[in-house]
Amino acid sequence: MTRKPYFITTPIYYVNDVPHIGHAYTTVAADVYSRFLRARGDAAVLLVGTDEHGAKIAEAAAKAGKKPKVYVDELAQVFRTTWEKLNIQYDRFIRTTDTDHEATVRTFLQKIYDSGFITKGIYEGLYCVGHEKFMSAEELVDGKCPEHNRAPQPYKEENYFFLLSKFRKQLIEQIENEEIEIRPLERKNEILGKIHQGLQDISISRASVPWGIPMPFDPTHTIYVWIDALINYYTYGKLKGTWPADLHLVGKDILWFHAVIWPALLMAAGEAPPKKIFAHGFFTIGGSKMSKTLGNVITPQQLIDKFGVDAARYLLLSAFPFGADGDFDWARLIEKYNADLANGIGNLHARLTTLAVSHVGIVLGWDDELSEIRRFRGRYEAALEQLDFYLAIQVIQELISKGDKLMNEKRPWAVEGEAQKKELHGLLQILAAVAYFMHPFMPETSVKIWGSLGIAEINEFKKMGKAVLRVHKIENLFPRIQ
Repeated sequence: MTRKPYFITTPIYYVNDVPHIGHAYTTVAADVYSRFLRARGDAAVLLVGTDEHGAKIAEAAAKAGKKPKVYVDELAQVFRTTWEKLNIQYDRFIRTTDTDHEATVRTFLQKIYDSGFITKGIYEGLYCVGHEKFMSAEELVDGKCPEHNRAPQPYKEENYFFLLSKFRKQLIEQIENEEIEIRPLERKNEILGKIHQGLQDISISRASVPWGIPMPFDPTHTIYVWIDALINYYTYGKLKGTWPADLHLVGKDILWFHAVIWPALLMAAGEAPPKKIFAHGFFTIGGSKMSKTLGNVITPQQLIDKFGVDAARYLLLSAFPFGADGDFDWARLIEKYNADLANGIGNLHARLTTLAVSHVGIVLGWDDELSEIRRFRGRYEAALEQLDFYLAIQVIQELISKGDKLMNEKRPWAVEGEAQKKELHGLLQILAAVAYFMHPFMPETSVKIWGSLGIAEINEFKKMGKAVLRVHKIENLFPRIQ
């Protein structure tokens, strides 16, 4: 039996505004991981997309003087274009307004309704349009949503409820025994702690929001936008035979939806829950929360304009450990670009190719003297298997530093002919290995390095050792930024 591809998802992003650095952070991480899996010979698929229903979208469209579908069509294209600019290799860009998704949502909820896990009732509470979710009084600050600085709307309406409380025991068991793996571990403990306190049934429909998918068993109600959005993973996964999802990559603010509500919905529908959910932390911009009002929003296009595509991808994942909270700051980004890229791999590459360009017929090989490259590779792969992008990049930087150290010790510029060729051989091995390790993070740069060595693009580490080098000079990979 053929093993199913490893199925990775990002959240589908809400199209009430254009993409920002937070969207790019998660999406680049997912792309790096999928490229890593493919490079070692595993089949992997990546799903990205946009969330396009709900009250907030209808409100934003009205403010823009457009019909909701016209409005979401325009913004969905902005997201698609942004991911293409960032070199995201996705397998599908799904939209919640796609015909197959809307049909899947209706079928999925009908199955849960027929199983007796959806009932009708009255919901009364406070609804934050900005979050598209109900909020408790404890979550408010001075009566307002702390994130949107806006009082939630009093809400009383006949709704359909999903009987989430029925799945408390199953969720605890599956999370504790890691059938549903939640990472980092502190997130797992947080989720289990909340579930142990008890689960309440949740509203899954709205009677007053027309911009949504009608309930299959009662078209006077539309499906709550979060329920509609979560099912996108199943829409693609079931169609392509990749269900269950192997990895949901999300921000920690939406972990509850993905680690509790979504698995329970799947259980109610008789489907397998996702295997792993990884929730990364929050970040600030220059020490402050990202805000249009403060004018500190960073867009992916700004990063690309400043640093280039590959450097933008690298800087996103090397700024701080993935999973932890952190801070982005333009000055620190420039400093890291110059230190790691311009003075690091860029400088090593320029020095080596300048010396090696006169030599013909160097067979790359993997010299016993540098068998420790295998140890670097082992640490690098172990880091990425744990989604520790930050550590994987540190391993790459250590290998670059080793190349610099050996270059200064061996002084290949001080000898000529075969003696120089011998000294350069081991150094070129390091350069080729760095390019291989960098490929998931900076695919275009890796191809440029391989090209400068006369190597056709090679993703297989073993095959690279058989390459016969034909070195030539190319332009500086990463010019310094002042």
